[in-house]
Amino acid sequence: MDDRDYAQFLAAVKRLAGVDLAQYKAQQMRRRLLSFRDRHGFADFAALAAALRRDGQLLRAFLDYVTINVSAFFRNPEQWKVLETRILPRLVRERPRALACWSAACSTGEEPYSLAMLLLHTQPAVRFEVLATDIDASALARAEDGWYEAAKVRDEVPLALREAYFRPEGDRMRVDERVRRRVRFRRHDLLADPFPSGFDLIVCRNVMIYFADAAKERLYRQFHDALRPGGVLFVGSTEQIFSPHRYGFVLEAPFFYRRATE
Repeated sequence: MDDRDYAQFLAAVKRLAGVDLAQYKAQQMRRRLLSFRDRHGFADFAALAAALRRDGQLLRAFLDYVTINVSAFFRNPEQWKVLETRILPRLVRERPRALACWSAACSTGEEPYSLAMLLLHTQPAVRFEVLATDIDASALARAEDGWYEAAKVRDEVPLALREAYFRPEGDRMRVDERVRRRVRFRRHDLLADPFPSGFDLIVCRNVMIYFADAAKERLYRQFHDALRPGGVLFVGSTEQIFSPHRYGFVLEAPFFYRRATE
């Protein structure tokens, strides 16, 4: 796949689906595209692009694959413990009546539901809402439905939260209505759409590692602007922000960045 073929295919995907894959790290994205092409038996990317234009099901499968829908409840539990014991108590002291939270690139919903369960369990007097967004409409539909494999829930969700906030049915479990009504799902492309604002907490984990440096720097600034002064950006365990002051952040704890007060 030479540079010209790569650029032409990315342009075709952007025209077709509005997704700018050029903002992702080129080496990783090339590998994913080659894997998808070969797995589906296309001789070249021109043939794949033509198939994506005429086959809606293939296009949905392609977007689901390249937008990297990998998620888990309470991923990196030690970091969620820091959120519970250090970050949320401060935010609640500063905003005792209500918290506005955003789970960006939420995939199939495990992250925003984790946040909602944690708030309900540890801060029961606080009103809050979690905006949960992702580029993939099919992932959002699965998230909004709230059904997960029982084995996954047992492996990832602490027992107290599992017993309080899940309802079993056969080999699946559904997030309780008390949690689901606190989470509002919406399609949003981090690389193309305007950002909402006024948040106390933004959780965006394990997605920026896939973006090129220029895209990441732009996102850091946009996340800064989307937070109120004192609000916090919670990133993934491989997504340390170097020189956070460049973007108006102060390191509050590893992987938690507070917007500096103005």
